Amino acid sequence: MDDADWNEQARGETETQRLDRNWGSLLQELRVVQTGVQLLTGFLIVLPFQPRFESMGTPARVLYLVVVTASISATVLLVAPVAAHRVVFRRHELAWLVSSSSRIAVAGILLLGVALTGVAILIFDVVAGPWAAVAAGVLFGTLFLGVWVVWPWYQRLHSAHR
Repeated sequence: MDDADWNEQARGETETQRLDRNWGSLLQELRVVQTGVQLLTGFLIVLPFQPRFESMGTPARVLYLVVVTASISATVLLVAPVAAHRVVFRRHELAWLVSSSSRIAVAGILLLGVALTGVAILIFDVVAGPWAAVAAGVLFGTLFLGVWVVWPWYQRLHSAHR
């Protein structure tokens, strides 16, 4: 049984009701991550104007640029569904909007994970040195991949077998 058939049978939903519910769920999820990514991006944008930024070496500056690029890109992607909704409002494009916005949100969340891992590396490098930064990068990168990528995909793959 596919998703549409299951929703019709289990919930008594029409395709339009399912799309409305999915759109509402996606917007709730985006509200959670948008605030965090916007605060992170704001913090990163002001960082070069701090006195200690000048003392950062080339590798740290390159990492900073990667992190700020990931954070700004995540912000763009996580706000994109709202902008797309404005453009296609009242055009009966809800199926396209839900489907494409879901994929864009996943890409934004992945970039947010990259940005958060990079910020952890930068902070640990400044506070505790390069070895601590490497350890933090491995730890937080593994945590991010495990909790945000591997665990949900594992659940997704195994839910079909139940």
